[in-house]
Amino acid sequence: MTARRHMVALRSFAQVTGWLFELCLLTCIAVTTSSGARCADKVASTASEEQPNVVVILTDDQGWGDLSFHGNTNLSTPNIDSIAKSGARFDRFYVCSVCAPTRAEFLTGRYHPRGGVRGVSEGLERLNLSERTIAQHFHAAGYATALYGKWHNGSQYPYHPVARGFDDFYGFCSGHWGDYYSPQLEHNGHLVDGKGYIVDDLTSRAVKFIENHADQKFFMYLSLPSPHSPMQAPEKFWQRHKDRQYAMKAREEDKEDVNFTRAAMAMVENVDENVGRVLSTLNQLNLTKKTIVVFFCDNGPNSFRWNGDMKGRKGGLDEGSLRSPLFMSWPGEIQQGRLVSQICGAVDLLPTLADLARVPLVQGQPMDGITLRPLLTGEKVSLQNRMIFSHQNRQVSVRSQQYRLDPKGQLFDMVADPGQRRNIATQKPDVAKELQQAVEGFKADVVAELDEKPKPFVAGHPDFHSTILPARDGKPHGNVQRSAKAPNCSYFTQWTSSEDKITWDIDLLESGKFVIDLYFACPESAVGTEIELSFAGQVAKVRIEKANDAPEFGAEHDLVPRQSESLMKKFVHLSIGPIDLPKAVDTLKLTAPTIVGDKGVEVRMLVLRRVP
Repeated sequence: MTARRHMVALRSFAQVTGWLFELCLLTCIAVTTSSGARCADKVASTASEEQPNVVVILTDDQGWGDLSFHGNTNLSTPNIDSIAKSGARFDRFYVCSVCAPTRAEFLTGRYHPRGGVRGVSEGLERLNLSERTIAQHFHAAGYATALYGKWHNGSQYPYHPVARGFDDFYGFCSGHWGDYYSPQLEHNGHLVDGKGYIVDDLTSRAVKFIENHADQKFFMYLSLPSPHSPMQAPEKFWQRHKDRQYAMKAREEDKEDVNFTRAAMAMVENVDENVGRVLSTLNQLNLTKKTIVVFFCDNGPNSFRWNGDMKGRKGGLDEGSLRSPLFMSWPGEIQQGRLVSQICGAVDLLPTLADLARVPLVQGQPMDGITLRPLLTGEKVSLQNRMIFSHQNRQVSVRSQQYRLDPKGQLFDMVADPGQRRNIATQKPDVAKELQQAVEGFKADVVAELDEKPKPFVAGHPDFHSTILPARDGKPHGNVQRSAKAPNCSYFTQWTSSEDKITWDIDLLESGKFVIDLYFACPESAVGTEIELSFAGQVAKVRIEKANDAPEFGAEHDLVPRQSESLMKKFVHLSIGPIDLPKAVDTLKLTAPTIVGDKGVEVRMLVLRRVP
């Protein structure tokens, strides 16, 4: 879009939602000044002289209804509920329809299309390098920063968490994982084996980080992968639910898989226990009053189950797809039991937390979010004309304080009809028109920024020790197939012909000598197979000398049969090279000039290591 067209679209957007333009403009001016001014000119008069710690807990595929605080008697979540009881709860808080976009909006305070995030796998989840994250802002303000769990906004450095403001990262970068018991994870880019059930393991890391930084300010992001499938939970939680009959049912009761619901409830109760561990650690270290604790979810529930009679689930653009709990506690600063009824969104978290913690927002791009501090401190502020936009695959839904307009142009009065059962577009044509014009303005201003051209995966950054190229980011050719429909934790299999190949489109940032570790599995009958790696005219070969006939695992932990996640294997690595590779944008290719047997070699990933 040219600058002139961009400004025309922006003016059109502003004419329809002038209040939003004015509010965002004031916010943007504040956060981009060279002097490093905060979002608001003044912080709350009650704010502590010492900057608070910040703990953000985000769960994956947990719906608004998956909390006892919201009236669900199917489970008990006392620890998560306690955050709401001790602080504020936001009654109408909206995230995105799927994982990566929500995370991008939290990280940047900007609608996800602006940051280039348009999917959940195969590179579509990468957050543009021009975006500045909440961790970078807090790190620049002297905070120790850490992320434990799921990242899902880019795998290769400098998209990797340690390049986006986090001092310490332990977890995984993709959208989901195939097994939750001692899985292979990353620690600051190095492959490591997890210890025990993944949510327990990640929380142990979080607890240790808090203990190690009790005497300095810290920002810690605990991004838990539960209750995203595969549906696995420790036995004691499953025992509570495996035979239970639930009183609270899905709105579409005939579509509910009760065993899936049972597994989800067990997983959420495990999350709750781990949230309790974090809260207990803060209390034991006398950090509770010095710490802002935030809890929210990344999208609607991943199955048909009770969700407050709202329409929609994960992946959609209706109320039940987008509404998330948001609980925020800071004893002595945020009023206990406060209810915020105004509509808010994930884009508001960065400016709000920075404002509360008095962290300067400098050198960032203009934000779509606003600080919610006035809503937390009781100051009089009116957001009656505000709109929250939700985007998925170029479809847009918009929510005002009273109404929702869906992508089909259906209008719902969310106060009189919270279940979205009556389309009132013909009864309220002026409202429908106003909201539709706002949607068109949003598309022209925000969605138009989304660049859908394929981008290669960066590799060989000189400031980082290695580049992981998982099967998720590669392409199969010929007979080669993925091990499952969902790419995230898949591997390549059925490599049975010398005409087959596996490729990665990469941008090698700086030339040098590399060793490439091929993570593979194969039966004894495939020993002798030759693998050839080529890039930009350079070629290296290796021969499979030893079998790795690893069985699949993961299904033995499933509480209900998995639908799309790949099963896992214990892959071993074989080093290719060293090989001199030039700086280039080209296709890295794996071929097999000689194939032995009819089972083939299976490939999980390549790891590029720069060597002297």
